[in-house]
Amino acid sequence: MPNEKKTGGRVGLSILGSTGSIGRSALDIVRSHPGRFRIRGLACGKNLEQVLLQAREFRPELLSVDESLFSRVREELGGTGVRIVAGTEGACAVAALPEADVLLSAIVGEAGLAPTWEGIRPGRTVALANKETLVVGGQTVIDRIRAKGARLVPVDSEHSAIYQAMRGHPWSGVRKIILTASGGPFFGKTRTDLENVSREEALNHPTWKMGPKITIDSATLLNKGLELIEARWLFDLPADRIEVVVHRQSIIHSMVEFEDASVLAQMGIPDMKGPIAYAISGEERLPVGVPFLDLARTGTLTFYAPDHDTFPAIRLASRSIARAGQGPLYLNMANEVAVQAFLEGRIPFTGIFEIWERVLSEAPGTVPDSLEDIRRAVARATSLAKDAVSRSEIQSPAPVPS
Repeated sequence: MPNEKKTGGRVGLSILGSTGSIGRSALDIVRSHPGRFRIRGLACGKNLEQVLLQAREFRPELLSVDESLFSRVREELGGTGVRIVAGTEGACAVAALPEADVLLSAIVGEAGLAPTWEGIRPGRTVALANKETLVVGGQTVIDRIRAKGARLVPVDSEHSAIYQAMRGHPWSGVRKIILTASGGPFFGKTRTDLENVSREEALNHPTWKMGPKITIDSATLLNKGLELIEARWLFDLPADRIEVVVHRQSIIHSMVEFEDASVLAQMGIPDMKGPIAYAISGEERLPVGVPFLDLARTGTLTFYAPDHDTFPAIRLASRSIARAGQGPLYLNMANEVAVQAFLEGRIPFTGIFEIWERVLSEAPGTVPDSLEDIRRAVARATSLAKDAVSRSEIQSPAPVPS
């Protein structure tokens, strides 16, 4: 049974990143289960049409929008009773709403850290789809979760799979966990093949439909590196007990191997609605309109070891954990800056890898002990990454039209 408190029989839900792919899928679930959820707060992006549609349909008590949209949204929603705020402070206000029993954190990138930090404060359930919160915040965020009595439930399909497989099993019997990776659009390519990859090619994911940044992370396999770091904090495991395998079909979402050599796998059609619903409902198995898995029609499931020479992301993520300190934070910020530079046509695809290496080598061994310390470290790492991009731009291709 779900352990969230409810108001009027419904789970109060706030969503950070409601106009993104995870947020829109969550609202689809809310629509399909009328009376099950009550939307308390929404923090939106820059899509004005989506912002207005969501606000009018769900009537949240608090709506946070991009600062560029504030005046227009306030004019459009005048008289609706929806209170409108803006920017990072607005997103933090949505996250901190005490009326929400569950906070779905789905703002992409480091920008999701501060609102999620505020969302932990009331001691509620935090359904975490923003992996950067743990990658950047690490031990500091875990300490806050424990201090505030909050409950962290993973939304990423891989971590949700581990979370589900471990229900009813003690961690003392676990030998390792195995995260699956689709391999992205460049599976089987060599490092030379990747040198002239275009923006369009990198955004052509074979399985999942995601935003540009996450799609590029999948193409470089850095998404799996970040998931490895996140798993280290979610499940309190060292890097040498977290394995990654390439599974092109994306049917097995991840696995747990036990000391008796048995393996539990969580399987299903690749669709994020299942993990989202599981997290926001209190781990109930809600129908979400996803096709059921037909194993006979699915056919062969294949598995491959990652090519660490061509795709160094997983190796660097493991190194960042082993070095402790701010390694994961520096790797993440290097990636955010490098991916944006690639999308803007300022560096080649393989230039992303070079930025990772340069910035990670500069990571201090100290651990931030507050949100302000984390922010200062983020600023330092971002500055280093921007300098590294500037030094790489001389060899970059011509800008790609957006």
